[in-house]
This record gives sequence, C-alpha cells and structure tokens, in this order.
Amino acid sequence: MSNPSDPDSKITILTEFWDFLKTRKKWWLGPIVFIMLLMSLLIVLTEGSAVAPFIYTLF
Repeated sequence: MSNPSDPDSKITILTEFWDFLKTRKKWWLGPIVFIMLLMSLLIVLTEGSAVAPFIYTLF
C-alpha cells in the first residue's frame, strides 16, 4: 500500500479504477460514478448559497 500522505495516491486510485473498468469490462460503472461526482459537487458548491433550497428540492 502507498502512504496516504503521498500526493500520487489520488492518481493511483484513478488508475486502479480505470484498470478495473478495462479488465472487467464494467463500462456501465463509469457514467454512474461520473453522475454521482457531479451531484456531490453541486451540493457542496451550493451549500451556503441562496440557491440551496431549490437544489435540495430536486433530490
């Protein structure tokens, strides 16, 4: 295992995920992970704004 404080650890996780998708032919996981990341980013960025009540009604 790599050291968690290693700056390349995030890149290593992405590389391992990409290798998993290629090897196991699990291409359907890609869009699911992408949408989940976009939704979480949307929630985090609008957390303290006036738009937050409108965003939360979508979910």
